Amino acid sequence: MSTLEKDPRERVCGEEAHDRPELVPPREVPLGGPRAMRVRRTLPARGRTMVGAWCFVDHYGPDDVADTGGMVVPPHPHTALQTVSWLFQGEIEHRDSTGVHAMVVPGELNLMTAGHGVCHSEVSTSSTTVLHGVQLWTALPAEHADVEASFVHHVPGPVEVDGAVASVFLGKLGLAGTRAVSPVTTYSPLLGAEIVLHPHASLVLDLDPTFEHGVLLDRGEVRVAGEDVPTAHLLHLPPGRDTLELASGADGARVVLLGGTPFGEEIVMWWNFVGRNHDDVVEAREQWQAELGHAEGGRFGAVDYPGDSLPAPALPHVRLRPRG
Repeated sequence: MSTLEKDPRERVCGEEAHDRPELVPPREVPLGGPRAMRVRRTLPARGRTMVGAWCFVDHYGPDDVADTGGMVVPPHPHTALQTVSWLFQGEIEHRDSTGVHAMVVPGELNLMTAGHGVCHSEVSTSSTTVLHGVQLWTALPAEHADVEASFVHHVPGPVEVDGAVASVFLGKLGLAGTRAVSPVTTYSPLLGAEIVLHPHASLVLDLDPTFEHGVLLDRGEVRVAGEDVPTAHLLHLPPGRDTLELASGADGARVVLLGGTPFGEEIVMWWNFVGRNHDDVVEAREQWQAELGHAEGGRFGAVDYPGDSLPAPALPHVRLRPRG
């Protein structure tokens, strides 16, 4: 059989490969230290660094806190990114160096903008028996990388349509003739939503064709754009789609839909820092090590926390390479 006669699904290079959905499998990593809970990470991954400005996707649970110990992440720093916390079950106490003390609860968005620098702690509460959710980051464009640190809490109203319920926590989304919009400010065009599908449901979404999208399956069975998505996997969809069909199985499904315009900038992402180059990260690490969460007037500030802050790991012996 000649090259021209091959099944198009077998092509692995050229424009055709870039236009097809791409399945990103998760890898299991510890969160916050050697005794920390385990999470399933799909971004960043080999070959897929970002979906729009979304640069980090952790998915965890449902975890029995009696067995795992829950989430205990001491104060740690961030630069040039936003943290997006979204829970399905449980409760997490958030404290940051801007003075915010807030609870992360199911169905409510907690968004922290790191900008030039911030530190925070995340600890599941004593009343939590099961912990289940996602922790997401978005990279800030270079022109906004040094904005002042801030925090936003938002409760999106669930939108019920035939066969599904959607909660749009960032951006806007059209579904079944209804448009759901989040008022939360973002620094680049973004979409973030939880969608729960009833058993054997089919839902067509209206998309912005300039966006690329990612669909993370939390539970159940779902077929997205004709592709079966395994649990905890992320399906990447390149720009160009103005609609997207989701179809669930016998047990229904819950997905997290992410989207945004291709970021268009290279970033260096290492540990909890985003920078534009190796030197940005080196500088942030040195400043954090000098402060370790206890310098009120420093770059990262301090958090009221009954324990030590997380020290930064050692940098690799090579220059960090930009990606994106």
